[in-house]
Amino acid sequence: MRELDVVRDSTHALRSVSLEVPEGRISGLLGPSGSGKTTLMRAIVGVQVIRSGTVEVLGLPAGVPDLRRMVGYVAQAPSVYGDLTARENLDYFARIVGAGPARVEEVLGIVDLVRLSRRPVRSLSGGELSRVSLAAALLGRPELLVLDEPTVGLDPVLRRDLWATFRRLADGGATLLVSSHVMDEADRCDELILIRDGRILAQSPPDELLRSTRADTLEEAFLVLIEGAA
Repeated sequence: MRELDVVRDSTHALRSVSLEVPEGRISGLLGPSGSGKTTLMRAIVGVQVIRSGTVEVLGLPAGVPDLRRMVGYVAQAPSVYGDLTARENLDYFARIVGAGPARVEEVLGIVDLVRLSRRPVRSLSGGELSRVSLAAALLGRPELLVLDEPTVGLDPVLRRDLWATFRRLADGGATLLVSSHVMDEADRCDELILIRDGRILAQSPPDELLRSTRADTLEEAFLVLIEGAA
């Protein structure tokens, strides 16, 4: 994206943001609530009205129909039907993206939900529900996965399991953009994009960020950048 400007509800949500997400890696989009993370992700998947600038995804303008199978998006709110089972949800979404029954079985295995696949989604835990949403996003074999705070509200064990899944997907060649406001998840990323008040403060691998700020922890590094931008 180049010089992206977005105004939402009279708020200047993104201010001249230029960004390039590296392929085949996990990029963490980190910042406090209200910093512009969700707006930036919505722009990437092509559902956000922008004021100015350009957004290109996998060589195409964001939001064009050709990207529907190439980009998977998991929003903060559950994107599945509570009265259907996990398998029924995936069968439904598979028909939309043209995926067959074998792909449904495959993604159930990827997110470790085979044994729970016949339970109604409304009876699942928060972490299990997040995995159903992730499975739905994986059905089309996307090259890019955009995940908006997928671990919010989960206990440490569930967060660990989801991040292990993200790592397997990246190792398999997928590109992941994962937002979070929890700095202890930063160490799990290959690349960090730090955002505050609609502006990108830094983009670099975690070790380079620590070196450049001379900080002992990534949280301290973020604070150094915030104070420097003030």
